[in-house]
Amino acid sequence: MSIGHPLDAGVAPAARLTPLTARTCHHGVMASSAGADPGDSLPAGLRTPLDGFMAHVRDERGCSPHTVRAYRGDVTDLLEFCSMRGVTDVSGITLAQLRAWLALQSAHGRARSTIARRAASARAFTAWCFRRGLTSTDAGDRLASPQVSRTLPTVLDAAEATALMDHAAVAADDGSPEAVRDRAVVELLYATGIRVSELCAIDVDDLVPERRTVRVRGKGDKERTVPYGVPAADAIRDWQQVRPALSQGRGGAALFVGVRGGRIDPRTVRSAVHRLAAEAGVPDLAPHGLRHTAATHVLEGGADLRTVQELLGHATLATTQRYTHVSVERLRATFALAHPRAAVDADVTSA
Repeated sequence: MSIGHPLDAGVAPAARLTPLTARTCHHGVMASSAGADPGDSLPAGLRTPLDGFMAHVRDERGCSPHTVRAYRGDVTDLLEFCSMRGVTDVSGITLAQLRAWLALQSAHGRARSTIARRAASARAFTAWCFRRGLTSTDAGDRLASPQVSRTLPTVLDAAEATALMDHAAVAADDGSPEAVRDRAVVELLYATGIRVSELCAIDVDDLVPERRTVRVRGKGDKERTVPYGVPAADAIRDWQQVRPALSQGRGGAALFVGVRGGRIDPRTVRSAVHRLAAEAGVPDLAPHGLRHTAATHVLEGGADLRTVQELLGHATLATTQRYTHVSVERLRATFALAHPRAAVDADVTSA
């Protein structure tokens, strides 16, 4: 069973209710004090499997730190809920308890996307326990998730994308290192469709300028090589010329650095994209919107879904289909060119 984690569905603000100084479980029970591991108060029969599952997620599956934190928070909350109801070992977890835990999330006003994510975490954990022989049955095998409406991110049309890139270039004309960097950031995001986390992790040595490709590390620490065009290459070259002024020897191997010289962080990238979009007069969007825009434009330019899947680093084609939308006109045109009965159907329709 795959343990893919639907983090992209979003995490409701309510999922982070209180600071660690006085962490309250999502089912309303005080779990830990400052500096303590949230799972420390669990019985050994629950805590040991939790630690083993987290090692599996982190070391065997190679999940990102963000995903690992989400799994740990979700599963810890589930186990605390079960512990409060007398469960001392994972073998005592039942489907009824899993459903009661999710029902309580709903009663507390958690977003459907949050509940869906927690259900996925619970299923991954119980499946892992079953595979390891810790339980005789998989309690989460029949645990359903609420249907979540997937809101597509903002996508720029070709003219809007050009306007955004042109504005970033004009803003960089003053030679400000930050402006030159931000131009290279948006050009590379749009040219490659990479994730913001992947962009921040790029090292200088990951670039192959003569081939105009960049090596990126995606989810699960999987590497792929992504091509980029001449505009992005020009922007990156200009940025590398002024990079020392911003890094001041503290940037290490990082391609993009922040104002303090260290590796750039996703928050800085998001802020730059939002600001440049507003200044360019195009619809507001985040870096993920540029990823979606790139995928859509490549698809509409004639690329097939498998190519876009490889470009974006998606594990399954189903994920790519969610990130890309094709106009009805293009679908009709493809059908007319590819289907042997298309011409006959057109003749019948026009008769």
